[in-house]
Amino acid sequence: MLEASAAAWNRGDLDRFLDDYAEDATFVGGSGLIRGVAELERRYRAAYWTDAGPRDTLRFADIRVTPLGPDHALAVGRFILTAPDGAVTSTGFFTLVLVRTGSGWRIVHDHSSEIG
Repeated sequence: MLEASAAAWNRGDLDRFLDDYAEDATFVGGSGLIRGVAELERRYRAAYWTDAGPRDTLRFADIRVTPLGPDHALAVGRFILTAPDGAVTSTGFFTLVLVRTGSGWRIVHDHSSEIG
């Protein structure tokens, strides 16, 4: 799921990237609490996007998924954003709470923290 999410981001498909989130998902980061996919989309467009697509390439590393029952899981890992010149522009850690739905796994909560 996360590899497909990063691939969608990198080809400029923000809608597909956001499809992994439940409609009422929450996000906590340096800018505070965000509720819902529409607000999350606004955040990503303002912070990481241009008219041409994403400013940087996204990849994930050090992912560990722990089942929390048959329909829930916790994913922890690292995000890395890289500029076209290869410089890392942002990196940090994330914790995702996932729920299995009829449409597959969805993120119900995302806590991402950039490290300076």
